[in-house]
Amino acid sequence: MDPLKVIYIILGGLSFIITGCAQNANTHIQRGSDYKFKAGYPEVQLATVGFMSPDNNPKINITANIVYGSLTFKEINNQQQSNISVDIVIKAQNEGNKTLNKKHYDIEIEKPISNINQSYIFEKQLQTTSGPQKIYATITDKNSGKKITREATISIPNPNNNKKNLTNIRVLGKDTDTNLSWVPITTYNIPSRIDSLLFRFQITNYSAANPLTINAQLMQIKSDNSVARPMFFSNYSSATIEYTGINYDDKNVLKKSSRKLYDKGNVFIEFRFEQLGIGNYRFKAQTQNNDQIVKARDFGVKSKNYPTLQTPRELARPLIYLMNDENYEDLLAIDNQDSLKTAIDKFWLKKIGNKVKARKVLKKYYNRVEEANKQFSNFKEGWKTDPGMVYILFGPPVFVQNTLGEMKWNYSNNVVNSRRTFIFNQPKINNESFPFDHYLLQRNQSYYSLAFQQRQLWLSGLILQRNF
Repeated sequence: MDPLKVIYIILGGLSFIITGCAQNANTHIQRGSDYKFKAGYPEVQLATVGFMSPDNNPKINITANIVYGSLTFKEINNQQQSNISVDIVIKAQNEGNKTLNKKHYDIEIEKPISNINQSYIFEKQLQTTSGPQKIYATITDKNSGKKITREATISIPNPNNNKKNLTNIRVLGKDTDTNLSWVPITTYNIPSRIDSLLFRFQITNYSAANPLTINAQLMQIKSDNSVARPMFFSNYSSATIEYTGINYDDKNVLKKSSRKLYDKGNVFIEFRFEQLGIGNYRFKAQTQNNDQIVKARDFGVKSKNYPTLQTPRELARPLIYLMNDENYEDLLAIDNQDSLKTAIDKFWLKKIGNKVKARKVLKKYYNRVEEANKQFSNFKEGWKTDPGMVYILFGPPVFVQNTLGEMKWNYSNNVVNSRRTFIFNQPKINNESFPFDHYLLQRNQSYYSLAFQQRQLWLSGLILQRNF
């Protein structure tokens, strides 16, 4: 039998391609990487997937997205260039951290002409062995001397045990307006400009005696996408989705399909989805047999250019923290993008009065929004969260106190100065079943004057001189 034959299937708008040749349900939900923002260091997201090659050798696909704008560029031969190194180490977790493979790569990266907030994609396939493994990827910016390490764990099936296996799910995306090729997605959060998504996994079937049924479905998970309410409002009711954040018990199945595989060998399956709206989703694949295997990949679709702001509408939305309700609603009611951009510019210039100062304040504000996206995003964009709102208005705290279920931001070295202290509570602690940091501000009417004064600092331009 030829293990590489290809079958195309399209069912109800859901397409997949098949290429290839007794225990409890094993559910493994992946989420992709989160942003781990550290100013001045390379921004890296790592994804790994194990698979069996056509000749039945175990391999690992390693993908790292490295944000261009986080690298240091120097002019070399009339070109802006960044020199980085990537060190990959694969270790066996059940053999005393024995090193299975080790690779070093030196890479020269040219500065992109257009958007430095896009990513350079590093992708390699490396030989390995079966069993649980840990992958370390260290990216060093040679121009700055800064380096950062990302880790991932993976389990590779034993090709000699004749057991069925379903690999982790790999995600690829495509912006059909600008890019006709599929690129790896390493993160949980996916910008909506990626309008086509491809989910790929491999099934290993060592027996052709009984057909193997694979069921797959795409679900949308009920979640909060609202903007943080003012700090002087009442606290959220525990019965609301704003309080809960995301409800994994409330899922809506958008697409589902099943397929029987009669062939023996290693089989790749791909599912493709188009134009998913902003929200949180789960793609799940499972085998329908006695030793059922389940794998899933959670992901969130965010605004078009997340985590950056580029379109007029993306620039307009975070102004809710500086505008009154009426003016904000009037601003968002503008449909024409050029008119909306003009209205945003007029807002800043009218309030601050000086074009140069207004430009500096505008840059500071939107830098804060982008940093909030990178630091506080969960099931919604970071600027919409309570910590994101406080961070945008007041900047980074002087120091942070963390206890179980509580986070305290102090904007004064005097810890008894409650006026400059913000307390956030977690309705639910981050764990395997709730993999988010969801913090809600303890709101108080006494914050009214503080919020008003802080807004005036921004609208007068005095924020350039002091944060509080």
